[in-house]
Amino acid sequence: MSEWYQVKAKVISQQGTCEAGQKVGDEFIIGNTLPAGMCAWAFYTIFPFVTTLQAGGAFPWEKDEDTAVVACPDPANPVVFELKRIR
Repeated sequence: MSEWYQVKAKVISQQGTCEAGQKVGDEFIIGNTLPAGMCAWAFYTIFPFVTTLQAGGAFPWEKDEDTAVVACPDPANPVVFELKRIR
């Protein structure tokens, strides 16, 4: 069985007004449930990327195989998360 990794989600950009109150610098350790204080809509959006990183996968467009950058689904008030595999 392959190793399963934790992933840290960090808010690296926030524009407009985030109704969930996310702000630059917020960090969450992601498992398989919604972390306390994290916007559920953002969680549902980043979860496929998180599970890829947790399972050891990578994204060919990212410079670092341990990282993915994903935005929440609110185009008027985007919150951008950096996802980082914890080794």
